[in-house]
Amino acid sequence: MAASFKYNTDQLHSEAVDLLKQLISTQSISREEDKTADLIQRYFEEQEVPTERKGNNVWVRNQDFDESKPTVLLNSHHDTVKPNAGYTRDPFDPTEEDGKLFGLGSNDAGGALVSLIMTFMYFYTQKDLKYNLILAATAEEEISGPGGIKSILRELGEISFGIVGEPTEMDMAIHEKGLMVLDCYAKGVAGHAARDEGENAIYLAMKDIEWFRTYQFPRTSETLGPIKMSVTMITAGTQHNVVPDTCHYVVDVRTTDAYSNEETLELIRAQVQSDVQERSTRLQPSGITKDHEIVKAAEALDTRFFGSPTMSDQALMPFPTVKIGPGDSNRSHMADEYIFVEEIKEGIMGYLMLLNKLFKSN
Repeated sequence: MAASFKYNTDQLHSEAVDLLKQLISTQSISREEDKTADLIQRYFEEQEVPTERKGNNVWVRNQDFDESKPTVLLNSHHDTVKPNAGYTRDPFDPTEEDGKLFGLGSNDAGGALVSLIMTFMYFYTQKDLKYNLILAATAEEEISGPGGIKSILRELGEISFGIVGEPTEMDMAIHEKGLMVLDCYAKGVAGHAARDEGENAIYLAMKDIEWFRTYQFPRTSETLGPIKMSVTMITAGTQHNVVPDTCHYVVDVRTTDAYSNEETLELIRAQVQSDVQERSTRLQPSGITKDHEIVKAAEALDTRFFGSPTMSDQALMPFPTVKIGPGDSNRSHMADEYIFVEEIKEGIMGYLMLLNKLFKSN
């Protein structure tokens, strides 16, 4: 019951760890998160917190939600990647050992999610908050899918800014790189490999691939550094004695706030001979200004700031966001994934201190 929920940090920590264990033991691969959505919705209902749901996305609002106030979104995801082949433990068996809680999704991003849920519960019944709070536990983050955060933005209403829970060791990412995946096609002319005929598409592609490997964009982001382009797949040819007329290669482009995705794509097309087809430009680089009040609040707490090279649902949010949470990004998607139990407590305390500082700011 909400009225009897214990707000001391030890109880919040205990509740968080228990909920995370339940999430780990409930399979929630992207697009198959219905059971963890049920679990999260049931948790809030047991606390007598009204829930809203669309698909596998569940969100709640603070008790005295006031349309006239600005709203802060607390968000993290409850979907996971598939466990990789290197697991030596059951990925769905939450086990504690040497201060670590093992299990798929424990670090990415279960620890952040349960820490944000407990932070929301701490503030849920408080009166006269400076901001409204919405906690959204969302789906399909690992695949940037259409059934995730983007599908509920209209239902959430106007959001002033968001706190996205991801494993950052409680450092704050104030910028995040965007992503474009490009399918590139070098076009040659088929011929017999034994004769001097045709135009080899692989050789044509090699010239462009070398450009992708070495090109430096004129503008560099202050927080995210240079745009990074990596050729990651290549396909050509049908048999050994035929000069290939087409070479298809894939380029992973990590974009920065120095250029929009559209500007980056335009520049690439102007420089290479291959036909360049983007899969999407929607995963834009994202961030927040250094003079934003949430950044100032974090600065007052001596939080370390950085620019994140990894993607999150920030890319789909059309409002200022920061990314911060317990855990270490280097453990995400690894075999035998884990989070330190103490990190969850530090996450809750960090979120509470950040929001308390924000609520007290002028």
